[in-house]
Amino acid sequence: MTWLCDFWRSSIGGKVTMAVTGLLLFGFVVAHLLGNLQLLKGPDAINAYAKMLHDLGPLLWVARIGLLAIFVLHVVTAIRLSRANKAARPVAYSKNATMQASFASRSMVLSGMTVLVFVIYHLLHFTLGVTNPTHHAKKLAGAQGHDVYAMVTTSFADPLIVGAYVLSQVVLFLHLSHGIQSLAQTLGLHHGRYTPMIKKLSFLLAALIAGGNALLSLSVLLGIVKVAA
Repeated sequence: MTWLCDFWRSSIGGKVTMAVTGLLLFGFVVAHLLGNLQLLKGPDAINAYAKMLHDLGPLLWVARIGLLAIFVLHVVTAIRLSRANKAARPVAYSKNATMQASFASRSMVLSGMTVLVFVIYHLLHFTLGVTNPTHHAKKLAGAQGHDVYAMVTTSFADPLIVGAYVLSQVVLFLHLSHGIQSLAQTLGLHHGRYTPMIKKLSFLLAALIAGGNALLSLSVLLGIVKVAA
């Protein structure tokens, strides 16, 4: 394992780690959104989806712990690379490329840590039922213990919870929009001809993912779905 640690500590190894973990996490957020969109189809669809995941048994927790480990590795590596970059360039550039791009770039570590905090809150909220036990109890009271529709709609009827989820998606948008560009650059897709297109694609993908999650959070307040009786 020594060579693996040495590789991770190197500049190239750190960038490869960021690319691989970032790609895995991107795949997860896409799959997570597609699954959660079942909420818009009604109770039967989202409850069936939740039951399918629940039936995975221990494999589901292995996946959750694995994803959390990947997330932590992603954030830790980002912090290490950021410190290394600051140490190598103690004097900042006199001009930034663009306000939006430079802000997203400068805030990558902060936005990543913010998203990590939100993920922990999300698990405490919906998975473990720690933050809102009365909402989680609705899940347990459903048919076969999977009335996720009631749990989710009751939660998203609370403006404070919705506000926390929507704000987290704004942060996720900033993180993804720059992260996708960084991934493309790490893969060698950095060219005057393709970079503008990659930049537009990164904003589009980030907007679709963050916007989709925000729409789900706002679905009850907007009247798209109804709170379970």
